[in-house]
Amino acid sequence: MMLILVLLPALAALSLTFIKSKKVAHIVTLTSLIAEAIVSTIALIVTPSDFVLFSMTDILTIAFRIDSISKIFMSIASYGFLIAGIYAFKYMEHDTREQSFLSFYLLSQAALMGMDFSKNLITMYLFFEMITLLSMPLVLHDRSKEAVAGALKYLFYSIAGAFLALGCIFFISQYTTTLDFAPGGNLDATKLVGHETLLLIAVFLGVIGFGAKAGMYPLHGWLPTAHPVAPAPASAVLSGIIAKAGVLAIIRVIYFSVGVEFLKDTWVQYTWISLALLTVFMGSMMAFREKIFKKRLAYSSVSQISYILVGLFFLTPESAMGGLLHVIFHATIKICLFMVAGSFIHNTEKTRVDEFVGYGKSMPKTLWGFTIASLALIGIPPASGFVSKWYLALGSLGSGINVLSWLAPVILLISALLTAGYLLPITVSGFFPGKDASIPEKNKEGGLGMIIPILTLAAISLLLGIFSGPIVEIFNNIASSMF
Repeated sequence: MMLILVLLPALAALSLTFIKSKKVAHIVTLTSLIAEAIVSTIALIVTPSDFVLFSMTDILTIAFRIDSISKIFMSIASYGFLIAGIYAFKYMEHDTREQSFLSFYLLSQAALMGMDFSKNLITMYLFFEMITLLSMPLVLHDRSKEAVAGALKYLFYSIAGAFLALGCIFFISQYTTTLDFAPGGNLDATKLVGHETLLLIAVFLGVIGFGAKAGMYPLHGWLPTAHPVAPAPASAVLSGIIAKAGVLAIIRVIYFSVGVEFLKDTWVQYTWISLALLTVFMGSMMAFREKIFKKRLAYSSVSQISYILVGLFFLTPESAMGGLLHVIFHATIKICLFMVAGSFIHNTEKTRVDEFVGYGKSMPKTLWGFTIASLALIGIPPASGFVSKWYLALGSLGSGINVLSWLAPVILLISALLTAGYLLPITVSGFFPGKDASIPEKNKEGGLGMIIPILTLAAISLLLGIFSGPIVEIFNNIASSMF
């Protein structure tokens, strides 16, 4: 099943290069995406297992493993790509380079699946680099001057981060018993004696490097540049799914290679938390000030993905559970929001948030989807975002890290207020434009191909919060097993 999930979208993407008919290309793409979702659903219930694909040396092996962490990221990569892909068919119906887009879209999914199933640091790094190279053409798609600049910035930031990460892997390999992932890590106490500071520095820089993909300060600058120029389906998966590759890599390094005990209560942990909290606040503030719709959502992603990192860096089971929950919830919400932005821009040819006054009348379904997803992102109960942020706050308060333990919930609350400030005015001006506003009369809804994916994800973002009990129990067990 792991091989199917990696190879199927890659083979489908290859076949698109020989297909002339747009209709056939849609059938091939949709078949691949549906098959991925079906196989992923089956894989959720299988017993964890692994296998070696091939070995370059005794140490350097390309190997796959499916475990509980794999299943979380596999789920968002399969279901998220399916829903965004259905939306893409309608969004790009008049695009002359649609098949090229769909090819790289499927290749990006294949690379993500390969990283999700990586058994060791070498395999993970290989697919981490492939994700960058295969997803960059999604940003470059329009071939405009701005698209080229955005794609290059994405590439340079990602490569710079990857070099830091590779250096970290070199050092980890010297002080661990194996490069394979294992809960609690694989540090060799004998080899480590006298080299603790060196390894701490290497791990610190490696996590900063992997954090470039997740948009963590100081390597966050590519997101607000790349998102506005990419097609909406690309922005949706970049923010909701592909950026999570950085989160997965950080989880594997901290919890499955080095181990919590080595990092807990060190300057490295405190600095990571501080940088993540700075990113949360800075991203929210920049989103609040930004007027371009997709750029506002890009800054929002900078902030919201660092919510996940805050939970992971506190190194407690409760905070880690909050971070893992937010992986799922943020993916659902942010894919929805970027699809809404794409529908507005595609159907109105307007890009600024202050230009959507009165569109609650001409695009009510789209705006309702936006409103529900916005409430979830803010963290208004009973929507899903409230649940993950609740456990993030509890985990930080229970960490016992002096100032940071109470500063984190304060910053999360301020960020929530800023999130309300940059999302809800769009809803208010859309539904309640005022007497003197010029209200568009013509229906500008994007058709079922756009509306159904948007409303589906909006409903999921609400239902995951209302019926969160079983999900919290499952994620609590997963987080506990990481320690």
